[in-house]
Amino acid sequence: MASDSTAVEIGLNAAIVSVEGNDPKILVVTRDEDGKAVPDGLPLGSFDPLSHRTFETGLRASVEQQTALHLGYVEQLYTFGDRGRHKQPDDVDLHIVSVGYLALTRNDGEQTGALQSSGAQWRNWYGYLPWEDWRAGRPGILDDTILPALKAWADRPLEESHGKLPNRRSRLRLAFGDDDFPWDEERVLERYELLYEAGLVDEAVADRRTGSTGLPAPLGRQMRLDHRRILATAMARLRGKLKYRPVIFELMPTEFTLTALQSTVEAISGRHLHKQNFRRLVEGAKLVETTGATSTATGGRPAALYRFRREVLEERPAPGIKVGGR
Repeated sequence: MASDSTAVEIGLNAAIVSVEGNDPKILVVTRDEDGKAVPDGLPLGSFDPLSHRTFETGLRASVEQQTALHLGYVEQLYTFGDRGRHKQPDDVDLHIVSVGYLALTRNDGEQTGALQSSGAQWRNWYGYLPWEDWRAGRPGILDDTILPALKAWADRPLEESHGKLPNRRSRLRLAFGDDDFPWDEERVLERYELLYEAGLVDEAVADRRTGSTGLPAPLGRQMRLDHRRILATAMARLRGKLKYRPVIFELMPTEFTLTALQSTVEAISGRHLHKQNFRRLVEGAKLVETTGATSTATGGRPAALYRFRREVLEERPAPGIKVGGR
């Protein structure tokens, strides 16, 4: 029998993504079991091998219990097991390992009503990682705050460590596209982890890696424990996956306009797309088909309605929306 010092609890985290209008949303829990306000966190439950046949069934049951939300598309992200990731003042020896999941759902009125009484709510995911939103151009926070602070950190002498660490300046260039390196929208996790390592996010202060970020304002909204890292992992996975799998349609209604589809792709990728190029890309890839109906929801000229063409899944192995690099 394992001793208390080697006891491990399996947690199940869910990064649940939706899109409302032009905003990508992440579902967060803002109250604990007693109704007390807590820092934003992803829905989290424990795996019970006596009740749950698989991790995924445990996750679905936990999310439904916490938020009254029934999940659709779900895939496993990563296992987060660093020692101390859930450390609290009253911890003894129990080590929590979390299996993170990415879930996609459509945000409708019924879901919103069910969430109101559960302490869960949708928040714009760029509120947590504001430097990732390039839809209106290069975010000012990069040049005004992030890059100067990271460059100052990169130029400090390295502490003694085991093994040879990659050059901080090189990591900075690759992650943030500095010194004429291209910005890669999929390097979300690398960027967040650099900011954490440099002590520039509030989670680093909470974990006592540093006494203060030294910045005049927080870099995005803090999340509980390492949940912002899990969110960054989910964002990177989804941005990469939409290029080779039609997962974007999990966020769309059954019928939609091409303008709405473009807005959703832009919301997830964090980049502006040329309208005509996007339409040629989608139509050329035969991802959608017209329904023959139109919509006047925008108040302008009637717009053609489309639906996802499911036959594409049987026609080729990678039917995604291959948006190019910046």
